[in-house]
Amino acid sequence: MTLRRKLLLVALCTLALPVAGWLYVRQMETLLREGQSQALLASAGAVARSLVVTGAVAPDSAGPGWYVQQAPNPITVDGYGDDWAPLTPWSQPLGARGKLLLAADDDWLYLYADVRATRRSRADADDADALAADHLILALDNVNGRRRYLLASAAPGPFTARPLDPPVDGLPEAIAAQWQEDGSGYRVELRLPRDLRLRALGVGVYDAAAGGDRMAADTRPLLGYSDKLASELAQLVPDRVQARVLASRGWLLARSGRLNTAPGSDGQPGWFAALVYRSLLATRLEDASLWSQDVPRLDTREVAAAAAGRPVSVWRSGEERGSVVLAAAVPIEHAGRVDGVLLLEQASRTVPLLANRALFGLLLTSFGVLLVAGGILLLFATRLSLRLGRLRNAAERAQLNDGRLDGLFERGKFPMTDAPDEIGDLARSFERLFEVVGSYTDYLRTLASKLSHELNTPLAIVKSSLDNLEHAALPAEAQPYLARARDGVARLGALVRAMSESSRMERSILAAEPEDVDLRDVVRGCADAYRPLIGARRLDCMLPDAPLYLHCAPELIAQALDKLLDNALSFTPPDGWLRLALRATPEGAEIELANQGQPLPAAMQGRLFDSLVSLRDKATPGDAPHLGLGLYVVRLVAERHGGIAGARNLDDGSGVAFSLRLRGMPRQRLSG
Repeated sequence: MTLRRKLLLVALCTLALPVAGWLYVRQMETLLREGQSQALLASAGAVARSLVVTGAVAPDSAGPGWYVQQAPNPITVDGYGDDWAPLTPWSQPLGARGKLLLAADDDWLYLYADVRATRRSRADADDADALAADHLILALDNVNGRRRYLLASAAPGPFTARPLDPPVDGLPEAIAAQWQEDGSGYRVELRLPRDLRLRALGVGVYDAAAGGDRMAADTRPLLGYSDKLASELAQLVPDRVQARVLASRGWLLARSGRLNTAPGSDGQPGWFAALVYRSLLATRLEDASLWSQDVPRLDTREVAAAAAGRPVSVWRSGEERGSVVLAAAVPIEHAGRVDGVLLLEQASRTVPLLANRALFGLLLTSFGVLLVAGGILLLFATRLSLRLGRLRNAAERAQLNDGRLDGLFERGKFPMTDAPDEIGDLARSFERLFEVVGSYTDYLRTLASKLSHELNTPLAIVKSSLDNLEHAALPAEAQPYLARARDGVARLGALVRAMSESSRMERSILAAEPEDVDLRDVVRGCADAYRPLIGARRLDCMLPDAPLYLHCAPELIAQALDKLLDNALSFTPPDGWLRLALRATPEGAEIELANQGQPLPAAMQGRLFDSLVSLRDKATPGDAPHLGLGLYVVRLVAERHGGIAGARNLDDGSGVAFSLRLRGMPRQRLSG
């Protein structure tokens, strides 16, 4: 992984800033909501106590009752449920397999009972065995007493309910009703005048197939919406708050106010802001459909908790986009008994808007900081990687192919040595290292000339001493030792002369005079001269068609080719082949001599052109050792012409190729 990518990964740590800010904003939003919840609960508690003091909520609403809904349209008493369709979702259970609907308008109280019974026993209400057939018992209760009525019919259509109890003042003698049935059961529909002032109503279902108490009726108080309670409630609740008084089972008794969901002065938040608030901040909001304003009953966990005596608050989604509603439900208690539930609801745009503003401000700031930090780190990483790359390239260019150091990188020339940071320290360390290595390399390169000069004097002393010993009277057994000493002195003298020759050769190469020549003539002449010398070996010469001129010293190039040929003949079989090729390059020319033979060892390919390095077999006793100066001369000639000498194994593994890549010798300027 590159340095820039690593620093970019480090820059990602700044993402902790928006995460921490998001957690902080979320905590602040939670605290704001808790504060509003506590305030609304306190208001709800005060209103509930006021309702208890004024006695606005009847104690009868505490127990189970029959809820009378407001009839949205006039109801026709015909035994069919078409007119009851809008009220059907809030039907009340009647017995084990029935449901009951009650509705009222200004003049009438309507009752609709639907009983599911697949097996039925039919009889009219006036029949003697009517109580043994399927029937309903209707109980009416007013201030004067209670009276029951038998609802039964042997056939669909209108019928009259028969009273089962003595007359009671204010209660009717007969009740007209409608009976309809089908394969699933039967339905009974009737209406009662509103001026009966009923306190309670009871309905009992008798199924002849299942048995049961024939005369029982589940009598419950009548509950309904109260305009008087709504007006008293309107005087108690705060502004911009919707209040609902519910019976203990969630039936609506009164309502005041409406939720203010219109956009405020700050406007309505967009869909993106609303989505961000719902997904990142207000993650726990109840569904708005459960808190509909136009339903006669609220069946939620919060209402049930308040009916059990525990005040609760909940945040839910508002009907308008981006709005939230705070609902507080508290019990209406009197003498230790819960008479009902007070529900206060308040629409709030302040919390979402403040939270969204804080969150968006935080996100924009964090994004800006992250962008700036990432850009700075990227620029820093780029500059650092460029400086390191420059230092690496300088270190790679400092060493030439022959192991020597480039003169441009002597002390004071290495890049970035004046930098005051750690990279500058590294550059200065490299500079000192290259200075030491360069000095040592120069010492090794001049060691041969120094040794040849230093060995001449002691070698002359040894040789003169041996000459004097020859004229002295020595025993016969000492003569072999004297001969060995003379042989060793001769070989040592050859070594010293070879090292001296290498030094003189370097000086002669540097002193060579260049001229413009066609390299084809030089290479062709060398090839023609080599053929008589190589015996049975085959020599191929490949030259370009066009002249190839180069400003060079042709005698040096011929000398380098002589050394290459001498080296190639040492490794080419007697019946092998050699190939001499000349070709043009963009920088100048390249001469390559390939020969058949064993490939070069991988460890020696970079050292073949060094002085005193050879791959030939060791010399036999009495022969002078091979010093490996031939390829060293080839390298010196290539460098004198601004090029390099190289060696490689052929691709097919059949031999080795040595090459001279030449650029030409510099032209001398004429002084005027």
